[in-house]
Amino acid sequence: MKQNSFSRREFLKTATVGTATVATAAVGIPTIIPSRAFGANDRMRVAVIGINGRGKNHISGFSSLENVEVATLCDVDNVVLQARAAEFEKTYNRKVKTEQDLRKVYEDKSIDAVSIATPNHWHALAAIWACQAGKDVYVEKPACHNIYEGRKLVEAATKYNRIVQHGVQLRSSVAMQEAIKHLREGLIGNVYMARALIYKWRPDIGNEGTSPVPGGLNWDLWQGPAQVRPFSKNYVHYNWHWFWEYGNGDIGNQGIHETDLAMWGLNVGLPEEITSAGGKFLWNDCKETPETLTSTYIYPKQKKVIEVEVRPWMTNKEDGIEVGNLFYGDKGYMVINGYNDYKTFLGKNREPGPARKEGGDHYKNFVDAVRAKNKALLNGPVETAHLSASLAHLGNIAYRLDRKLKFDPITEKFVGDKEANAMLTRKYRAPYVVPDKV
Repeated sequence: MKQNSFSRREFLKTATVGTATVATAAVGIPTIIPSRAFGANDRMRVAVIGINGRGKNHISGFSSLENVEVATLCDVDNVVLQARAAEFEKTYNRKVKTEQDLRKVYEDKSIDAVSIATPNHWHALAAIWACQAGKDVYVEKPACHNIYEGRKLVEAATKYNRIVQHGVQLRSSVAMQEAIKHLREGLIGNVYMARALIYKWRPDIGNEGTSPVPGGLNWDLWQGPAQVRPFSKNYVHYNWHWFWEYGNGDIGNQGIHETDLAMWGLNVGLPEEITSAGGKFLWNDCKETPETLTSTYIYPKQKKVIEVEVRPWMTNKEDGIEVGNLFYGDKGYMVINGYNDYKTFLGKNREPGPARKEGGDHYKNFVDAVRAKNKALLNGPVETAHLSASLAHLGNIAYRLDRKLKFDPITEKFVGDKEANAMLTRKYRAPYVVPDKV
């Protein structure tokens, strides 16, 4: 993470593309108040919810920031919770409060912000409850399990005036901000196409069947908004990604970084036409989501297109990319490898153009926005969270219905398709319900 190492002049050159266009057009570049300007009474107390996987990075990321305290760890699995608390005490030489139920975290008036790294089906509801409790929110991708939830999260953040950051760290990358600036200024000409590549190593998960709930795991709370299923080792703790009740496949997992960047780079919102094709061609396991998926999103009015490709196993790299994006213009193309590395190639002979490799600190960006009480500082605001997740959800719906879909990006409804519109939301299980009125 190098965001603090470059000069203010360099920051001013790149920061205007670091936040969503919906937030920055009128406000310009706000001044970030350094954390050292705050006294002890302004110490920011954060609770991390969901600490088995990505949540471990949340703990270290927030703990590394000045005048920020990770005050509470929360996980529905008490075995994981106690193990992580012991690791925390060993690493940071102090004890940390633990809770199994996130609702108790929200009741704690001393908590300023929550950082959510639960399974996907909990993201939106956990974030909405946090907004209602007066907490600012850092929520992992995808911000929602379906399109309805994403819109409700945007409404909750607005209604309760909360800072909500989406966990797509490439938005805070200095290199990515510069890359977007090049796209906006026409370096590769008229940018008409983005390709998002998600080539991750995803093995056979077999079929564990059902079994008794392990000791320490609150299985009811883990399932939350989802419909009740018997416990299976195939769900807990990672492979829930491949089951529709809990996850969204790899397009809604790793793919959210890439859908977010594709939309950001093309400067578009939701599409009007969606097609998807794919399936399971490798493993005879119990995954429900497709292993291989190709989704295409058409923007006829803007004359732009996004292609998203998921491949799970043996595959070639494309210009060195396994996970990243390609942008095509009439004067050249851009290669983005991962979250903080871009290259450009110009003209018919593909002459090398501008390139850069440099990261940033997404957690710090969130903390700066919370301290300044200024949503315009956010690099990954809630509006972009809804859009990037929705793109993945649209692709999944087209795949599951096996037909081309027409979509109205204004109403966020499918055109004349009752079956598709029913898939914009889910059947919720009380009391874990995303309400229509947040």
